[in-house]
Amino acid sequence: MKNKFVLLDRDGVINVEKSYLHKIEDFEYEKNVVEGLLKLRDLGYRFAIITNQAGIARGYYTEEDYLKLQSFIEDDLFKKGIKIEKSYFCPHHPNVSGKYGIECNCRKPNTGNFELAIKEFDIDVKNSFMIGDKITDLIPAEKLGIMPVLVKTGYGLKSLEELRGTGLDPMVVDDILDFADNIEKYK
Repeated sequence: MKNKFVLLDRDGVINVEKSYLHKIEDFEYEKNVVEGLLKLRDLGYRFAIITNQAGIARGYYTEEDYLKLQSFIEDDLFKKGIKIEKSYFCPHHPNVSGKYGIECNCRKPNTGNFELAIKEFDIDVKNSFMIGDKITDLIPAEKLGIMPVLVKTGYGLKSLEELRGTGLDPMVVDDILDFADNIEKYK
């Protein structure tokens, strides 16, 4: 049987957007994240994170810095009753030099990390969602048949203005709890 997932961008969705966040002491949850994820868990959804981390390519922090913070976030959520099955990240950026300065398939809006998650967890794309705060989070979801959800946290309000003319038709919600409340109504 295929699995229902909520795929999540990280910065601006799970945590408060802070430019190139990489230190545990700078981490703080976005509003209503834990409550929303708990409600979604109770509705039978599993979770994975799909995030671009261009700060690695730009040399602002290392892969090890990213992994340390990511581990902290996942451990903290687990203590709160929320299991992140896996985090997929892209350390690349096409406009920098060095080993991470490449055009890749894992950087959103490309679909590489989404395809890995779908295959690895046998995700039911028709009954799953991608929550993001940028248009680049939503494009790969829509391409693959996953319902895109734009939160108004992080860059969400700015992205809402940019939606016109993109052809994207995401569900728009205030935050993860608002999304969970909307999903619960239709259950």
